Amino acid sequence: MSAPSRILVVDDTARNVKLLADLLAAKGYEVRTAASGAEALAHLAEYEPDIVLLDVVMPEMSGYEVCASIRANPETRLLPVVMVTALDPAEERIKGIEAGADDFLSKPINTAELLARVRSLLRIRELHETVRRQAAELAHWNKTLEERVEAQVAELKHLDRLKRFLPPQVAEVIARDGMQRLQAHRRRVVVVFVDLRGYTSFAESVEPEELMQMLGQYHSAMGRMIIEHEGTLERFAGDGLLIYFNDPVEVSNPEERAVRMAVGMRSAVAELRTEWTRLGWDLGLGIGITTGDATLGAIGFEGRWDYAVIGPVTNQAARLCAEATDGQILVSDPLLAKVEPFVEASSVGEVVLKGFSRPLPAHNILGCSSPKRD
Repeated sequence: MSAPSRILVVDDTARNVKLLADLLAAKGYEVRTAASGAEALAHLAEYEPDIVLLDVVMPEMSGYEVCASIRANPETRLLPVVMVTALDPAEERIKGIEAGADDFLSKPINTAELLARVRSLLRIRELHETVRRQAAELAHWNKTLEERVEAQVAELKHLDRLKRFLPPQVAEVIARDGMQRLQAHRRRVVVVFVDLRGYTSFAESVEPEELMQMLGQYHSAMGRMIIEHEGTLERFAGDGLLIYFNDPVEVSNPEERAVRMAVGMRSAVAELRTEWTRLGWDLGLGIGITTGDATLGAIGFEGRWDYAVIGPVTNQAARLCAEATDGQILVSDPLLAKVEPFVEASSVGEVVLKGFSRPLPAHNILGCSSPKRD
């Protein structure tokens, strides 16, 4: 149940005050009275009325002066004021309008007219309060929105800085969850190692500017493939790239993503070789892919951290890559078993990998079918 509307009755004649107060109280209004203009102004801040019934003729401070003071105060300038007068209505209305009055009542008071005018002005008062409240809410929302936008911009800048030095997936995890998500953990991943054939002799035979030009083209093409297939690039090592799938964000079909990325990389380098051959650059591409359990997490020291994948699976991918000739994508048995339905592959027999005690059956990916569309 809402609280009753508050009305301030101002008149220096006690009988008039009692009459108005009794009439309004009988209709359920909360009434407070004042016997002078000064007393009325003192009540305003404390009482916060919804409407003021204000006698015109009062000693020391007239009703017009009180009304002008009400309008001059930003806190009460929209407060409805009804001037009550026994003087000439036409003349008093002009003075009242100039002082800022909203309505007029003539003495003797007509009860029905009094109540009708009070109800009308209270409706206006309610509309004013609604507008004021909505304006305050809008100002609060705007401030909140500004703060949220500032926070999001700061977060995006922070994320952008992280992405300059960390894999995008790792940067996003740090920005969202902090470093706790990057604690050492075990997970099955697919690891891809990529590097260029002929890179060492090329780097020795060209100017540094040409070397950087070639690497820029190569890294840009490889980067597009990595992003498209949602791989995590652990590091650049000149021409060598180590990419893994399924961490720190788990993905569906990591083996398929890895193979399709590798095939895309092979095609991208084939396109680059058109220009490279024209420039006299003899470069090719080899790739190794395998799958297995690894330990992943942040490694390094205070002030310099990396996110790394550690374990035999990484070494195996690197050794397969080293065995690959130009254009070959060598994969292990467990990896081929996951992608066999959509790839064309040929066995290269068992290969002896440095650091591994037993030969490893390996297969060359010749191509793969188009991905299925839902």
